Amino acid sequence: MGINQAQVTDWMVDHIPEIRPPLTFSLIAGGRSNLTFRVDDAAGRAWALRRPPLHHVLPTAHDMSREYRLMHALGPAGIPVPVTVGLCTDEAVNERPFYVMEFVEGHILRSAAQAEAAFDEETRGRVGDHMADTLAALHAVDPDAVGLGDLGRHEGYIERQLKRWRGQYDQMQVEGIEIDQDGLVQRVSDELANRIPKQQRTSVVHGDYRMDNVVLADDGTVRAILDWEICTLGDPLADLGLLMVYWADPTDSMAVLGGSPTTAPGFATRAQVLEHYDATSDLDVSGIDYYVAFGYWKLACILQGVFARYVAGAGAGDQGSVEGFPAQIGRLFEMAAQSLEAAP
Repeated sequence: MGINQAQVTDWMVDHIPEIRPPLTFSLIAGGRSNLTFRVDDAAGRAWALRRPPLHHVLPTAHDMSREYRLMHALGPAGIPVPVTVGLCTDEAVNERPFYVMEFVEGHILRSAAQAEAAFDEETRGRVGDHMADTLAALHAVDPDAVGLGDLGRHEGYIERQLKRWRGQYDQMQVEGIEIDQDGLVQRVSDELANRIPKQQRTSVVHGDYRMDNVVLADDGTVRAILDWEICTLGDPLADLGLLMVYWADPTDSMAVLGGSPTTAPGFATRAQVLEHYDATSDLDVSGIDYYVAFGYWKLACILQGVFARYVAGAGAGDQGSVEGFPAQIGRLFEMAAQSLEAAP
């Protein structure tokens, strides 16, 4: 399961004065990398606990201290994040580091059906603006002013990302399954490297900003941004490009990403979300097609790692199917190539 219930309970009792054991730990479905557990106490209160995957963990990945530090710094800056409660780096407690934060109640949307059940069309129509506003606010934070200036290098973000994710893609191959049969991965990687735009500003970059990594309030506003696992400093338009990848329009044929919540009636279109970010931010978004291509490419590399970890048994009981991942990964590389064709 990933939780030593007795030892983690003792640690939480020592660090959270108001907690009342016994505690109940339940894996929250949907996470395909770091594992998130809901922790309920005897008084009906809830917290969230994050820990790394059980197996197949790459060096430098799944850094609990980093995630904790980010949220601890961004909350006081006005960015909606869960309130941090405590960080445990003593691996004798639960084999790997973990941290505890408040459990933020609200809506996490992973499908159009969930979106329709959670909100009426009018409220759905406001979500895109709130998502764009929140992302623009994150990108406007001065990393030095909030103590995150040393989180990563300030320049060369895309170049480093291309090297990092291609390296992880190559490391996380699954024996007997060949995705890059015609050299497409190498061609797209090379073209992305040869056409890197000039970075306009150094911002805190979430790295995976999308609908199911935020908690929405009943009025459609963003209550909390989750999953800061791959956050660093860099080019803010990389976040925007990835949001465009995930923000499917009802007419899109991108079934590779599943039933996107934004295909439900009432949601703003991808173009409208981009327009709202453009109006809110002082960045030039005219070159967004490159960043969309990079988003497809990076997502393909990430899914390759997810696929490899699940094949190795790192799901901790989450039996979400990954059988279709090889075809999805190949399709994402194809979409990256198509987006590059549209880029100036």
